[in-house]
Amino acid sequence: MAESWATLGVDLHLEPSGAGGLRRGLTDALRDAVRSGRLAPGTRLPSSRSLAADLGIARNTVAQAYADLVAEGWLTARQGSGTRVAPGTPSGTRAPSAPGTPPATTPATSHRAPTRPRHDLVPGAPDLAAFPRTEWLKATRRALATAPFHALGYGDPRGRPELRTALAGYLARARGVRTDPDTIVITAGFSHALTILGKVLRARGVRTVAVESYGLDVHRALLRNAGMATPALPYDELGTDPGEPGTAGAVLLTPAHQFPMGTPLHPDRRAAVVAWARRTGGLVLEDDYDGEFRYDRQPVGALQGLAPERVVYLGTASKSLAPGLRLGWMVLPPALAAEAASAKGHADTVGVLEQLTLAEFLASGAYDRHVRSSRLRYRRRRDALATAVTERAPEVRVTGIAAGLHAVLRLPPGTEESVVQAAAWQGLALHGLSFYRHPQAVTDPLDALVVGYGTPPDSAWAGALEALRRVLP
Repeated sequence: MAESWATLGVDLHLEPSGAGGLRRGLTDALRDAVRSGRLAPGTRLPSSRSLAADLGIARNTVAQAYADLVAEGWLTARQGSGTRVAPGTPSGTRAPSAPGTPPATTPATSHRAPTRPRHDLVPGAPDLAAFPRTEWLKATRRALATAPFHALGYGDPRGRPELRTALAGYLARARGVRTDPDTIVITAGFSHALTILGKVLRARGVRTVAVESYGLDVHRALLRNAGMATPALPYDELGTDPGEPGTAGAVLLTPAHQFPMGTPLHPDRRAAVVAWARRTGGLVLEDDYDGEFRYDRQPVGALQGLAPERVVYLGTASKSLAPGLRLGWMVLPPALAAEAASAKGHADTVGVLEQLTLAEFLASGAYDRHVRSSRLRYRRRRDALATAVTERAPEVRVTGIAAGLHAVLRLPPGTEESVVQAAAWQGLALHGLSFYRHPQAVTDPLDALVVGYGTPPDSAWAGALEALRRVLP
């Protein structure tokens, strides 16, 4: 029985133009598919016989097109492994010999950095390889074994009472938060919490939320999607100045460890923003994104402890455990708690098993043990980073390292763009400070790198650090 089109090889969508001949049209179509990244390095292509049957052309035409692209370096062909997209494409480049130097090109290369970085120093995530799998599994088993049957129902939109109770105790002890389980709402992370708050603030008539001059655009976008203007607060040598945020009805701050600059909110300014909130009825949205990780002295307590009636405290397990757990929490003023729970509703609930497990993880002390262990590991990385930078580029100043999972490397003026470009050619994912700058930032521009030292696994940390050393000016 003859083989049909439907049973031959693997599928590959191509549209040969036919311009300049069928062989040239097929060659151009294949080259474009690789160059655009639609065919990733290592992708196995159909056999010449299979592709010829699919396209309704002669097998020899396909074989010749393959041979042309192998000669150009776009494809590889080896006995037993078939024809594949060559490694290194679509960029087809090697790392430059010096920072900022573009690689030499051939007809089969393009002037673009590699599409997949070899090393990742972008801040925002912990070392996921260090997630405490064994302890988490134990906590899951204990939580599931003891959970009442009704725990698996829809439940309270605020979240499971076991988790809210455990969080109330932990946050009071470790972060100085003043709360009780009834004023906590469990969320699927910080963005989810900010989306809920956007609805609440909008319903209350708030139309402006002032934000910091440096921060994440995704957070500003969430507020804008809720109908809020997001003007920038001033930033100077003392950090963010939130004391008089104009006509804003709320301010969004990272007071314990400003992201990304790495400085705590000055004590005078902590007092000033609380005074503003009490005087005007405004709200402070406190993002305590990495409050557990302070290395050189006791952690700065939560701003919420100064004015629990005017501050919404926001935290997550994203930095302490893993962002993929999708576990976060809001500690709200009593007057707001019911509104936030209503805005959240039952449609955007968080997995019950994850909530019960985190509650058990907190109550058993496993969370504290994990945080202490992580703190020691990240402090060693921070010290290694500071030492490496000082040895390689003594004119680069390392700042913002008393806490958190990232450092700010102050660069000589005018060098940020070239260093970030050089990092891309080295296969190093890295953000400059300008990436986090508000379009209307109320501060002078600075040249700096924001280096996340928490993300690489231990096995990749030395390589990432060496790649960073190579691109420093």
